[in-house]
Amino acid sequence: MLQLNSTVGDFAANREKLVSAYAQAVARGAEFVLAPELFLCGYPPRDLLLRDDFIAANLAALDETAKQVGAIPLCVGFVEKNSERPGRALKNCAAVLQHGKIIWRTTKSLLPTYDVFDEDRYFEPAKYVEPFVFNGKKIGITICEDIWNDEDFWPERLYRRDPVRELISQGAEMILNISASPWCADKEKTRLEMLRRVARDEKIPLAQVNAIGANDELIFDGHSVALDAHGEVLTLGQGFTEEILVVELTSTTGNRQPATNNPFAAPEELLFRALSLGVRDYVRKCGFKSVILGLSGGIDSALVAAIAADALGAENVFGVAMPARYSSSGSLTDAAALAKNLGLRYEVLPIEPAFNAVEKQLANVFAGTKPNEAEENIQSRLRGVTLMALANKFGALVLTTGNKSEMAVGYCTLYGDMNGALAPIADVLKTDVYKIARWVNREREIIPLDSITKPPSAELRPDQTDQDSLPPYEILDAILDLYVVKNLSKAEISARGFAAAVVNDVVNKINFSEYKRRQAAPGLRVSPRAFGVGRRIPVVQRFRSVL
Repeated sequence: MLQLNSTVGDFAANREKLVSAYAQAVARGAEFVLAPELFLCGYPPRDLLLRDDFIAANLAALDETAKQVGAIPLCVGFVEKNSERPGRALKNCAAVLQHGKIIWRTTKSLLPTYDVFDEDRYFEPAKYVEPFVFNGKKIGITICEDIWNDEDFWPERLYRRDPVRELISQGAEMILNISASPWCADKEKTRLEMLRRVARDEKIPLAQVNAIGANDELIFDGHSVALDAHGEVLTLGQGFTEEILVVELTSTTGNRQPATNNPFAAPEELLFRALSLGVRDYVRKCGFKSVILGLSGGIDSALVAAIAADALGAENVFGVAMPARYSSSGSLTDAAALAKNLGLRYEVLPIEPAFNAVEKQLANVFAGTKPNEAEENIQSRLRGVTLMALANKFGALVLTTGNKSEMAVGYCTLYGDMNGALAPIADVLKTDVYKIARWVNREREIIPLDSITKPPSAELRPDQTDQDSLPPYEILDAILDLYVVKNLSKAEISARGFAAAVVNDVVNKINFSEYKRRQAAPGLRVSPRAFGVGRRIPVVQRFRSVL
């Protein structure tokens, strides 16, 4: 199983990586080699699939790969043209390569259309499946979703067909699955338990190779696995790293890994590693090497800095403090301590002179009005201007530091703290930010303790705290989970014990802030429902539920 990281559209690099890993697997005694879903073109290719030259490059990459495959077969995902009409123009396929040729193909049967997936837009599903015969054995080869037909684990995935059972009914003796299954919190557990049930219930050994890496907002965790016919783990790949796994797949009890209730790392570690991988791949696959971010002394920017340093190396992270009249001395102290602890380049660039100039410019127009969010947001936008100027000068990407709780209710400033190319923690609730920060500090203090313990504040007016405008984050985040992720109504949320006035206020803020989120930097998806391509809410709409 070749648990590898591919880049969308980089056919030469993907092919080179695949052929090299294949040779290593063969040298280690592999008799059959699996690579992830749509590996040659990268996943998800989205509307690049509408380009004829993209499809041609993908098919050429498959032919070139086949020429470098010898007696040991290699199964890899690619895009095939669909010659049957009527039907969509393409198919999501797996090819078995051997002796320099393509010797067998199969097509994905179940095309996901929920959340971030839109495969039915491009692909025609298989009308039937059949096993592949290799060395006298019938092998059932499936592609990602084809193995997920289990209502208990994912109710929206209940399909009319079950490709696994169709293959078994034709004599398949093992099931092999090639996947590009994106990660979100706890997905690794759900996926493993689902696969264990398939193996156990169908009494058949199976192996799944899953992609790792990040493409745009999606993060792929790997955790490739092989199971015996009892559903026991024979091998389990690491998370968020490339790996070549060689395993003896048999129907009898093999060399099982020691049984454990939870073979995975702690949730905070998985989140940190996922976000680090997401930042690394986004920056490097976009052709950049370094990032810039504002360091406010608060916990959000501190966590983003720690993630960026882990992802890119501290030498490639530039932290900038931009104090103004309401910035506390403690904030500057905390920002400097963080930069020192991480080894970042750090500069202090006060925005007070620019703030004074803008106030003077607007004095006559603002005369007779009371100071409000307009003056507060000038400060945030001046910081955004500063960071973008530095990014242009030094060829770096700006990371925004807002979390999901803030993004949900619009506690953020367009063209200010929302400026940037990537929002690493835009899908991380504030309460989880604290949990991850404490994990970062598990061995020594990296994020200053004051950044974790002090009341969070935007510091845009005197003595400001977040809770001047928002409910406590424990309450806010619980409501966000129920409304955004679980799609409950105001009445259903209130029935769970939350004050009706608080629920009404939070939900109204969420609905009103859609126009901001539409203009936000892309965020890394780590929850079952993130703000982004998986949540398609109209900006212009007047639906308001009544509580």
